[in-house]
Amino acid sequence: MDLTLWWDGWDPIIRIGVIGTLGYIWLVLLLRTTGPRNMAKMTPFDFVLTVTLGSAFGRVLTAREVTVSEAVMAFTLLIALQWLLAYLRRSSRGFTTLVDPGPTLLFHDGQPVEKAMRRHRFTESDLHSAARENGLGSLEDVAVVILQADGTFAVIPASAMGDGSAVRPYLGS
Repeated sequence: MDLTLWWDGWDPIIRIGVIGTLGYIWLVLLLRTTGPRNMAKMTPFDFVLTVTLGSAFGRVLTAREVTVSEAVMAFTLLIALQWLLAYLRRSSRGFTTLVDPGPTLLFHDGQPVEKAMRRHRFTESDLHSAARENGLGSLEDVAVVILQADGTFAVIPASAMGDGSAVRPYLGS
């Protein structure tokens, strides 16, 4: 039986300790310097960054052929690309429209917006859950449900609607 499956000496253990510590410190510094944007509610792009960083960090820890400088470059590149994407989203309305899903009206005037519900694969049960999570007894107490870009529901109670002007920008969704 090959015992290297269980123990291959101290070198790999020390390498993981050193690389893991340096990589973790570098990631924390990068995320700290790029600000809380990366830590806010996750958009699809934030999710991709999180998964990619986790995957890269896992590879750095376990692949003997990955050097510290390669790990630092990989982490820096991923964070820089996220920062560039955030910059483009902030500075270009056209780019923002291209990459951001934007809010979607799911419920209005006592009825689900069927086209939007199908497109986002929601059921009426999901709307009922959103109403309950917002302290409302049923959809009869809800004026509007909007799917936000981060995947959360914005639920506006019927009692807060007034003239309905808050919903007009979403009626085309």
